[in-house]
Amino acid sequence: MVDVTTTQVWAELGKQAFAVVGMVSARGEGRTVGIVPTVHDGAIWFVSKEDSWKVAHLRANPEISVTVPIGKRVPFMPFVKIPAATITVAGTATVLPRPEVPAEVWQRLTRGLDTGDPAETSVGVRIVPHGDFVTYGVGTSLLGMRDTEAARGRAPVGRPARTAPPR
Repeated sequence: MVDVTTTQVWAELGKQAFAVVGMVSARGEGRTVGIVPTVHDGAIWFVSKEDSWKVAHLRANPEISVTVPIGKRVPFMPFVKIPAATITVAGTATVLPRPEVPAEVWQRLTRGLDTGDPAETSVGVRIVPHGDFVTYGVGTSLLGMRDTEAARGRAPVGRPARTAPPR
């Protein structure tokens, strides 16, 4: 098992532009959705429309799972297929109205593309991870990923050392 730290995992999360959230619908059916996340103050954030199905599911059952794939490639040989490294964690999602989302988080998530339309009904979703981060391939070389036992890691969620810089 690779020795991966909480700080290392939070730093890696802060660099990623895609994650998958697994949830359970109000009818008890499993669902996943891709998100464009940012990391701030010990939470993973994303934006969605208030009337979207994912927000309805999160309100019905806020206990979720997040998996972040981290693309790997061999420099100068992009045709060589390498499996993605991953970070997976359980968490609790909270849907927040726009005024309750920190301004810097909103700016990073919308990339300044706000329309200013008062009819805009976007909300922020804050995911607070709990338990452990479970990793595969984080802190491991490409060759090291061939040994699945050695490429696995685990680190307590804890809190990040600092807020991740904007992407």
